[in-house]
Amino acid sequence: MSKPSQNLDLRQSQNLVMTPQLQQAIKMLQLNNIELTAMVEEELAQNPLLEKAEPENESGAENQPEPESKDQVQAEFDDAWTGNESGPGDFDPGSSMADMGAGGSLKFELMEDSFENRMSRPETLREHLTEQLYLSLDDPRDRMIGSLLIDQLDEAGYMRGDHAEIAAQLGCSAERMERLLAILKKFDPAGVFAADLSECLALQLEERGQLDGPMRALLRNLDRLGQRDYKGLAALCGVNETYVRDMAEEIRALNPKPAGDFDHLVVQTAIPDVLMKRLPKNLGGGWRVELNHETLPRVLINQEYYTQVAGSATQKKDKEYLSTQLNSANWLVRAMDQRAQTILKVAGEIVEQQDAFFNYGIEFLRPMKLRDISEIIDMHESTVSRVTTNKYIGTPRGLFELKFFFTTALGGEDGGMAHSAESVKARIRTLIEEENPKKILSDDKIVDILKKEGVDIARRTVAKYREGLNIGSSVERRRDKKNP
Repeated sequence: MSKPSQNLDLRQSQNLVMTPQLQQAIKMLQLNNIELTAMVEEELAQNPLLEKAEPENESGAENQPEPESKDQVQAEFDDAWTGNESGPGDFDPGSSMADMGAGGSLKFELMEDSFENRMSRPETLREHLTEQLYLSLDDPRDRMIGSLLIDQLDEAGYMRGDHAEIAAQLGCSAERMERLLAILKKFDPAGVFAADLSECLALQLEERGQLDGPMRALLRNLDRLGQRDYKGLAALCGVNETYVRDMAEEIRALNPKPAGDFDHLVVQTAIPDVLMKRLPKNLGGGWRVELNHETLPRVLINQEYYTQVAGSATQKKDKEYLSTQLNSANWLVRAMDQRAQTILKVAGEIVEQQDAFFNYGIEFLRPMKLRDISEIIDMHESTVSRVTTNKYIGTPRGLFELKFFFTTALGGEDGGMAHSAESVKARIRTLIEEENPKKILSDDKIVDILKKEGVDIARRTVAKYREGLNIGSSVERRRDKKNP
């Protein structure tokens, strides 16, 4: 039997310690510019050493002196932040650790994220429609177009924008635009996406099952209804005056402004966190990606005030308080700078990878995964996920969430370039929409066409995509086109 013994061993190991400050830096990546502004406003109210940078003072922001000393946490931030920190499952932004600042009672939790405010905050029309959009459409391209159409709504819920211009902006066909608009017009509240009052009322009556021939005639002559010309309307609608008065009562029960129930918040169009602009040829062409500085908060550390107050502080607790607030202020400024650099790095690479989409339209959206971007910029996949969630980029083709640019891939013929599954679906739809009624394309024929275009696809995959697009078989289409 061996005798028990005591030994003293010295071992060295290396591991990443997630300090509260580093956790806060990671959490800040998830915030868009508006949410970040709210967080900064709270910090400004709590930390006397922080002040908001006014536009005229921004030019001097670069000349702010560095503090003479760094605490341990600040040094860790500069050395440890790589964008490869723990994944979403390893850190709970709602934990008590997440509310700890460098000292004092710093709170990074946003007021609008509290449980009480989430329960009472009214849903905007944009949120209401976007939720229906995701339930109704699976194709990311259709969702892109749908989101853009939602942003075109005015305060009443009407869409008065030119359909052809929107289609040209995205590089999609006018037929596809009209097909999607027909789906959106069935969304709740009834009447949204109408081009005018007459169509808005017609959509509501259609939902109630009250849109018959006489009612359609009445809607075409609303001006006479306003003049109470019941006799003339009776002749136009082919009914008696009593019937016209009954129809008028039904119309008065409708809502001429379907967005009114949402306090005119339709239109709370998402504000871009990142902007991309085309560079002129004399500067090399291509794209320039920059943060939206109009919505990005800027804060400075008031070193003069710190020096003045620190010189008059005599008690130990006062000196500790000032030191803690200075460290917290420094940390916030550094974390905001690191957030900005990370977002620009990710957004810039997305723009580079999706250059064909921005130049030629939605048919050229290439397949891409979070991992593709993370490997190129040498950051953790979870960091890319945080950066692309709930953040929008303003582009010449519209306003898109960064997440929209990640789609699944379909292999190319003979190992060639992969194609986005959504772009293949769009191509199948285009082929069928343009087919000759006398020469309906079978699934096998579509496979042959796609293979000639470099897309390696099986017939059953074509059939699956076609059915997912709610397009009938060649037999059904031939019958429908013979008997329109």
